[in-house]
Amino acid sequence: MIPGGLTEAKPATPEIQDIADEVKPQLEEKTNETYEEFEAVEYKTQVVAGINYYIKVRIGHNSYIHIKIFKPLPQQQQSLTLTGYQTDKSKDDELTGF
Repeated sequence: MIPGGLTEAKPATPEIQDIADEVKPQLEEKTNETYEEFEAVEYKTQVVAGINYYIKVRIGHNSYIHIKIFKPLPQQQQSLTLTGYQTDKSKDDELTGF
């Protein structure tokens, strides 16, 4: 893996779903939406001074949103932060850095 580069997309795991669920309230506040469905589908990671998670989340029948979450290094003792999102995505849209 290239330092600072994104990994290949991988299917979401229960851990990734937990990460997405933890920042869901931050996303709902920023988008002024309430998501009935919020299922992590796939993800990529990027190692920085911590880890950026790029997660594709299904929010409806054929509606997706891409979210970027920053997880600080453990010694920083900080919580996960939603640092970006992209709306109006489809199942086939590739996760990219943003």
